[in-house]
Amino acid sequence: MTGGVTGETPRRRFEFAGFCVDAGKRCLTRGGRMIPLTSKAFDTLLLLVMHRGQVLEKAAIMGAVWPDTIVEENNLTQHISKLRQVLGEARGENRYIATVPGKGYCFTAELRDQEWEETNGDAGPAQQIGIGVLPFVNLSGDAERNYLTDGLTEESIATLGQIDPEHFSVIGRTTMMAYRDTKRTLTEIGKELGTAYLIEGSLRTEGEHVRITTRLIRASDQALMWSATYDGKPSSLLALQRELADALAEQVRLSLSPVRLRALGNRQTQNAEAYDLYLRGRFFWNQFTPVTTRKAMEYFMRATALDPDYALAWSGIADALGSSPVTGDVPARSLLARAQAAVAQAVRSDAGLAESQTSLGFFSFWLGWDWVESEKAYRKALTLDGSYAFGYRMLGILLSHKCRHEEAAAAIRRARELDPLNAMNRALSSQIAFVARDPAAAIQFAREAIVIDPEFWIGHFQLAQVLLDTGANDAAMESLNQSARLSGGNSKTLSLRGYLAARMDRAWEARAILDTLHAIAEARFVPPYAWALVYAGLRETDLVFEWLRRAEKEHDVHLVFLTVDPKWDFLRSDPRFCALLEDCGFMRG
Repeated sequence: MTGGVTGETPRRRFEFAGFCVDAGKRCLTRGGRMIPLTSKAFDTLLLLVMHRGQVLEKAAIMGAVWPDTIVEENNLTQHISKLRQVLGEARGENRYIATVPGKGYCFTAELRDQEWEETNGDAGPAQQIGIGVLPFVNLSGDAERNYLTDGLTEESIATLGQIDPEHFSVIGRTTMMAYRDTKRTLTEIGKELGTAYLIEGSLRTEGEHVRITTRLIRASDQALMWSATYDGKPSSLLALQRELADALAEQVRLSLSPVRLRALGNRQTQNAEAYDLYLRGRFFWNQFTPVTTRKAMEYFMRATALDPDYALAWSGIADALGSSPVTGDVPARSLLARAQAAVAQAVRSDAGLAESQTSLGFFSFWLGWDWVESEKAYRKALTLDGSYAFGYRMLGILLSHKCRHEEAAAAIRRARELDPLNAMNRALSSQIAFVARDPAAAIQFAREAIVIDPEFWIGHFQLAQVLLDTGANDAAMESLNQSARLSGGNSKTLSLRGYLAARMDRAWEARAILDTLHAIAEARFVPPYAWALVYAGLRETDLVFEWLRRAEKEHDVHLVFLTVDPKWDFLRSDPRFCALLEDCGFMRG
């Protein structure tokens, strides 16, 4: 990165959060208004934007922005401070420019990157109307009610996503939750997210009495389009989603069929206590730890006890069971029948919910090993809710494992667009790029996940595996140690460390890890895939197949990685490997 940045990609334009960096005209604008920047400040911004998601070391930035000139680091620090000021970024926010301690800086915002001829003009307007639901505010003074405001936010997002998927684009939950307690104006938020409308709501409680206030606001001028107040006991919350959807449809003049409206009205249970339990379950589910997943499942099960046809609660049970072997090393065979029954009940109760169909796809991929059925279910879910980021993410993973890499990349890209601040979307984007043999993109996405959430163990894990694949073994081990520290003892970090040690010619360390796996297995279940991976690193092929066959008997969900993971490439010509994939059913469809 030498020789400055002024001569690179002169006809390129980068757009983010309402800002436009025009490399040809060398200017920064927002809403068509020029934002003054010194030449070096612009060069610094352009350099960061052009290397979005990459951590640029301070020395590299100074060498590019001040070529052939010796400058002090303070010069760069002052320019970064100025850029944060003009972008409206408070210290420590990391919305646009993240400081990586001891290294440098990283541009983190989602970009629209255009190359165009001057005669072509700007791209036309988007066809979809963007809507964002800001986190409902708990004004009750009772932190115990946070689950309720979070649940109302999430359910509003889910309901709006089903109004008209062709014309509505609804920003995902994780991104919107990042605006909790924000000081930004609604106009600024609208520009950052590219949304025409914003919804804000609040909740007050006095004993059993509940008051919910909601407002629909046009982001461009903060004009109030509609507002409503709901008074009563918690049972009155059940009408919120239907009334909200109706009002939005009227305001943006979209036509909804009576069938569509009935479907939205029937989305939730009519049992107030079951609804409350469901919201509590979603609150814990969104924390993505083994402990909170178990708590979520308890609440979902209590909800279905009160309303046996509550599709969303059955979907929650199915997802909690289906994810437990992946995130918590729960033996898949022990919960296979229960997960299948929960999925079947979710679909039976309401096959027209995106959540029910996604649960079917999720089960069919991880546990059912029927990838034809999985794809069919995911695609049906996305016709029901075109703004369901989780559905796009899981479709991307499925397509990736079927070696349809371009389609997988497109699906996960859509998930990122719908929920740009979701660390899991970035981490699994890294996974998809990794198996597509695109290490540069895989590293970038993994680092973006870590910037969004430095404590997210899967982001560190994804970075470790791609660094390992590129031969950066020491850096891979460092990332893996971080992942292990944060994962709560997940076997994936330990087995990958054993594999890495073996590939670094540290067989003694790999064998010590095998002993550790045996010791852990005396206290709890350890997936057989973990031993197989370490033996793969040691290239002890017969033992690899012994443990892979054990994994097949245990219905170990990690076997799905055999189809695409580069770590298994050395076995792809072995007839035993092909036979295993056939026996698992991964080669069908």
